[in-house]
Order: sequence, then structure tokens, then C-alpha cells
Amino acid sequence: MAGEAEPRITAVVETALYVDDLDRARRFYEKVLGLEAQVSDQRFAAYPLGPASVLLLFKRGETLTTVTLPGGTIPPHDGQGPLHVGLGVPAEHMAAWEARLATHGVAIEGRTEWPRGGRSIYFRDPDGHLVELLTPGVWTVY
Repeated sequence: MAGEAEPRITAVVETALYVDDLDRARRFYEKVLGLEAQVSDQRFAAYPLGPASVLLLFKRGETLTTVTLPGGTIPPHDGQGPLHVGLGVPAEHMAAWEARLATHGVAIEGRTEWPRGGRSIYFRDPDGHLVELLTPGVWTVY
């Protein structure tokens, strides 16, 4: 119709990782990374990361059937293999993050200084997912 705006995507609101042991994953993301679950049950935990971003941890194999909620349904989903997630941190906090990871015995696998000015460090969670902490400047939008 004339005058209607084209539909557009404005953000990635949810990012999901699938884990073998949800309790172990929760301990890592809560104790090592300091995240606080907004909601959780035996199949998942949801961690708000900013004004419009949530990290979801799903127990692998627990979402293979449709979930029926009072407001509707969520279709089946699952995932295999190590994935990657990049979490934004202020540049002035990077040294503190490196120290915190060392305190928890988490090895940093890689470091990158980006041409735009941002910086990244990479490490693994207990399920082998590659977690990146990155500072502003990596992308034009961050």
C-alpha cells in the first residue's frame, strides 16, 4: 500500500547457545561472567545483556518438542557443535576482565586489535563455545 513503511529488522534481541549441562553452564556465566538470570527452569536460562539483548542458554535436547505457553507456542529448536558469541564491554574494563578470567582459571585463546580501534579477547565456556569480549570500535555500529 502507498505510504506504508517497508518492514525492517532493528536488532538481534536473542542469542542462543545450547549446552550439555545447564547447571555447569549457569555456574560459568553467573560466577565467571557475573550475569544474572532473569528467568530459568530445567530447560533454559535467560540473561539480559543490555537494553535490547538477551543471552539464552538451552539444555541441549530439551527443546525438541513444541513448548505451549499461556500466550502461544514456541516451535522446536536445538543446536550442535561449538558456536561463537561476542559480548560488548567498555574498553576501560578489558584489563579487569582479563584478570577476572585468570582468577577463574579461564585461558584466553586469542587477542585481536581491530583496525577500527576496538579490541577483542577470546576464550571458551565449559561446552566449548567461543566467547568473545569486545570493546567499542570493532564494528561501525559498536
